[in-house]
Amino acid sequence: MTTEKVLLIDDEEEFLETLSERMELRGMDVSTAANAGNAVSALDGNDYDAIVLDLQMPDMNGIEMLKVIKKTHPDMQVILLTGQATLEAGIEAMKLGAMDFMEKPADIDSLTEKIKKAQAKKMVIVEKKTEGKVKDILSSKGW
Repeated sequence: MTTEKVLLIDDEEEFLETLSERMELRGMDVSTAANAGNAVSALDGNDYDAIVLDLQMPDMNGIEMLKVIKKTHPDMQVILLTGQATLEAGIEAMKLGAMDFMEKPADIDSLTEKIKKAQAKKMVIVEKKTEGKVKDILSSKGW
């Protein structure tokens, strides 16, 4: 069983600490970012199974951050967290490619479940890409 690698992005330090501790207790490998700048640098050179992203942040809202993530990492599985769950924001997030969105305070068990689903989904995407590469190589070699 592989460990889920998760990036938590939220401007509330206390929330970040509490949530990352609770996720680590469930055997996850958790990185945190308290602002958009840190989140972007955390994404560089790291491959996460899921990103848990807060919708309300002072320097860049979750929707903007989601656009940035999807532009650079289109296959990334993103779960949005929102304090004031608005249906519009949730729908917009899903259209932009978010995997799911949840209201804060997030229930740790359902969040864990969503992260496991994200990891499974990501593994399928990676397998399909690898399969495609293998087919391309085989067809170009003409074996």
